[in-house]
Amino acid sequence: MDVASIRLTELSSCAGCAAKLGAAELRRVMESVSPATNDRVLVGYGGSDDAGVYLLREDLALVQTVDFFTPIVDDPYDFGRIAATNAFSDVYAMGGTPISALNIVAFPEDLDLAILARILEGGAAVARSAGVAVVGGHTIKDAEPKYGMAVSGLVDPNRIVTNAGALAGDALVLTKPLGTGVLTTARKRGAIADGDLVEAVNWMTTLNDRACEAMLAAGAHAATDVTGFGLLGHADNMARASSVRLLFNASAVPFMPRVLELIEAGMVPGGTRHNAETHDAFTTFSNSLPDAVRVGLSDAQTSGGLLISVAPENVDRLTNDLQESGALAAVIGQVREGAGIHVD
Repeated sequence: MDVASIRLTELSSCAGCAAKLGAAELRRVMESVSPATNDRVLVGYGGSDDAGVYLLREDLALVQTVDFFTPIVDDPYDFGRIAATNAFSDVYAMGGTPISALNIVAFPEDLDLAILARILEGGAAVARSAGVAVVGGHTIKDAEPKYGMAVSGLVDPNRIVTNAGALAGDALVLTKPLGTGVLTTARKRGAIADGDLVEAVNWMTTLNDRACEAMLAAGAHAATDVTGFGLLGHADNMARASSVRLLFNASAVPFMPRVLELIEAGMVPGGTRHNAETHDAFTTFSNSLPDAVRVGLSDAQTSGGLLISVAPENVDRLTNDLQESGALAAVIGQVREGAGIHVD
């Protein structure tokens, strides 16, 4: 088999974090499940946070998360890098430091194992750069290839950042541009070339470690990473958990090149369309907002940035630190009293 000729995205029905079960559907399922918990669980799944946190001792807690998905790009090595970066992001979003990981693999029997080796090499490369030890994993046979990691990290119990602490008056800061779902879908459909994905791949393989350091230094009140539910979906989780209303300035939200143009051309992932339909229930939009922007705000991201809620007096410190680290630092909205989301 000519490994280089295999297009991994053609083997999957939906790509990356767009493969997630919808937020509304997941919420209904979990409402019917009695949680297995105890008094050492500091953060469980009740608030739709990015990871769970378990108290080990008074000054130390364990952060745990798992994330895996189908190929979002054709290159196996890049797929592995993106999946690992995405899995570590949940720990960073909580203010923690990932320390170990387990590989999760589903792989077709008739696909060359050299492809799997390259996927795992990509994941290992990101783990090394993050200082994370890959200590094992689990594989199963599956018609669709899938890869990701179960990740453990550490956090100071007094410095946990959840999505539940946003306060009225806070500013909302985003650390990566939007559009990975649209761009990767356009590539899968042959509407753009591999070169048009370079920036998206660079962002998807950029760790959120420096953004985590910056938000901790700025005393962030709340944070979440932006992945499969799109900016508005993850913002809704923050608004619900914090009992606040979030206001977004659409003109300040950064999109990767060509994203809005491609949305207008119909290059919209199924997961993004589903998100947009769901988000209409809790979002009000300015009448002048272009349809492409409305859809883009719901685009299913993979390995996206952090959405951070920070006190107004600490915005400059946060944005300066982010810029010095090479991250994006877009002030895209504000927190207000009330409920729901509004986009101007």
